[in-house]
Amino acid sequence: MRIAIIRHGEVDYNWSRWCTSDEFDKECTEYDRSPIKHISWRLPISGIQNVFISTLSRSGNTAKMLFATDNFKTISWIDEVPLRSSFDTEKKLPLWFWNISGRLQWFINCSRQMEGRLGTEKRARSFVDLLCKEGVDSAVVTHGFYMHVLLKEMRQAGFRIDNFHANYKNAECVIAER
Repeated sequence: MRIAIIRHGEVDYNWSRWCTSDEFDKECTEYDRSPIKHISWRLPISGIQNVFISTLSRSGNTAKMLFATDNFKTISWIDEVPLRSSFDTEKKLPLWFWNISGRLQWFINCSRQMEGRLGTEKRARSFVDLLCKEGVDSAVVTHGFYMHVLLKEMRQAGFRIDNFHANYKNAECVIAER
């Protein structure tokens, strides 16, 4: 069984470099609603029987650009890990601060974030169980931060990952085999 895990295409959105907590939260929402830039490339494997997409539009829009079908299986288990500001403030702070502090809170399962690491790992395990149950070559169009958790769970389930690294580019594909 081979699974192509694809990060969604590049989102056509310009983040503010500095923002308050409310501004950061609004920008996260706007980013989730923004279109993606056009992409085209060939999938490195053939015989795909299932194409899974997340509930976020950038995943479905990427799949529409890459596959000749629109018969996708939408599943929230592969949604991006939600992110919000790490605390409330009217002071403008740099974007990198909001991203890092929010992900640190995610890692320690802080209730300020909408989902903690344990919740993300649980839904990734559920999705890997589904892939194994289906047992067919598939493609998964998902999100950058979530990809790390998903690939870790796939490795623990016995998948061999061809290109496991720290930073997945938009529209990058990783093949997992079992």
